[in-house]
Amino acid sequence: MDILLHYSLPQWLLILAAAFIIGLGKAGLKGVDMLSVTIMALVFGGKSSTGIVLPLLCVADIAAVLYYHRHAQWHHFWKLIPWMAIGILLGVYLGKDLNEQLFRQLMAVIVVVTIVIVLWMEMRKSAKVPQHPSFAAATGLAAGFATMMGNLAGAFSNLYFLAMRMPKNDFIGTSAWLFLVINLFKLPFQAFYWKNINGTTLLTDLLLLPALALGFSTGIKLVNKLKDSSYRKVVIVLTLFGSVMMLLKR
Repeated sequence: MDILLHYSLPQWLLILAAAFIIGLGKAGLKGVDMLSVTIMALVFGGKSSTGIVLPLLCVADIAAVLYYHRHAQWHHFWKLIPWMAIGILLGVYLGKDLNEQLFRQLMAVIVVVTIVIVLWMEMRKSAKVPQHPSFAAATGLAAGFATMMGNLAGAFSNLYFLAMRMPKNDFIGTSAWLFLVINLFKLPFQAFYWKNINGTTLLTDLLLLPALALGFSTGIKLVNKLKDSSYRKVVIVLTLFGSVMMLLKR
């Protein structure tokens, strides 16, 4: 197939690894997905990579919803979803004509903010759950904007769910529904407005599906072994690690 020759062997190895990591993240290993964003941006560029990644995310979101749907906490879903939609629309408008360098700089700023907030939350060591509506609004706006600009919403949604002290399965189930709706909402904007989803990107995604499925099944097994307390620590570490990797990318 011509598509196999479209990329070099090192590029194929990198994007297969990224697809595997996307599967891990959607299975519940939250935070690791930022590493897949970094890898895809390394191969395709920050903005172009979103057209490759988004269809893979949609497929993985469907699998996550099928597996975790019964654990969704709908009051948290409805707190975030309107603000995320607004954030996406801001990203659509502001991101279409951004040059690649400025695009990467914006992604780096998002990462720095994420690192600061995660560290601040953990240093406080407070069991109090944020109740003010502005917390959900600010987190949702940031997540929506970040997901449109570079599929980085996971970092901000992780912050929200960590702050809510949600149990492992509730965290994953609510996140699964949230991102299925949000990523499907993004599809037409990227396909018809940004025009970075086309026949070549979709065929590439098709060839990456086995790696995605393997990552998802592996992630399910790993998540099932984690207790709620351990899961929280894993999410924090993976989010910080992914943020640092994203920040160091050139």
